[in-house]
Amino acid sequence: MTEPLTDKDRKVAGKAGKSSEKEKSAFGEFVTTILVAVAIAVGFRTVAYEPFNIPSGSMYPTLLYGDYLLVSKFSYGYSRHSFPWSAGPFSGRILSSPIERGDVAVFKWPGDNRTDYIKRIVGLPGDTVETIGGALYINGEPVEREQVDDFIHPDTGDRYKSYQETLPNGVTYRTLDCRVQSAQQSCFDGVGDNRGPFVVPEGHFFAMGDNRDGSQDSRYPLRRDRMGRVNGVGYIPIENLVGRADVLFFSTCGAECNAPLWKPWNWPGAMRFDRFFDVID
Repeated sequence: MTEPLTDKDRKVAGKAGKSSEKEKSAFGEFVTTILVAVAIAVGFRTVAYEPFNIPSGSMYPTLLYGDYLLVSKFSYGYSRHSFPWSAGPFSGRILSSPIERGDVAVFKWPGDNRTDYIKRIVGLPGDTVETIGGALYINGEPVEREQVDDFIHPDTGDRYKSYQETLPNGVTYRTLDCRVQSAQQSCFDGVGDNRGPFVVPEGHFFAMGDNRDGSQDSRYPLRRDRMGRVNGVGYIPIENLVGRADVLFFSTCGAECNAPLWKPWNWPGAMRFDRFFDVID
């Protein structure tokens, strides 16, 4: 026969029930907070800014390996590639804004529509673009180019011939021609120094890296080799543009300065503090 509950038993059971309800409520609030935070972060990355890091030297001297950027999504409007994993629910672009010559843009590589590339837009739809002897020509006219002081890489000490280019719309930036051993050494024509002419189709753009002898870009048409691998870049569909690189917020030379992730004691010396919060031209 079951013994009847005493008043003490009832009080203990009541307290246990209330404690369980409080724990469930606290856990529910924690989960809700996490979900709201994730939603805000995803929303911010989708419609405002997304961070990117530079994994190669194709944009030397403007961007260095180990630079971290904020890319504005709203600058060009939105496509399916504005969303995480390119999972946007529509095709084409909405709320689009003009893409200008000289913009440093992040886009999805047309070879797989997944891999992020960053290059400078030099050709607009309808333009004829070519390189002759390393010089850039747009619509048959040479882009203004003046040799300036050699660029010396701040981490490796490598020396490159450097030029200042000015596009027809007045955007000015530095490019590299080749790596040299001395200021007197001449540059030899690289494989990308004589390419084209290319006529940029409607709805597409022509992009090049500032490190002209170290960049896979629109000078190399998209094609499949004998092994079935896709190479080159070709023209950039407007839908593939992710955003414009606006601000460099952090920079580290990392492994190039013997400061990989597993050597945190070397991290402070690897920071390029002079590049923090630079505006990208």
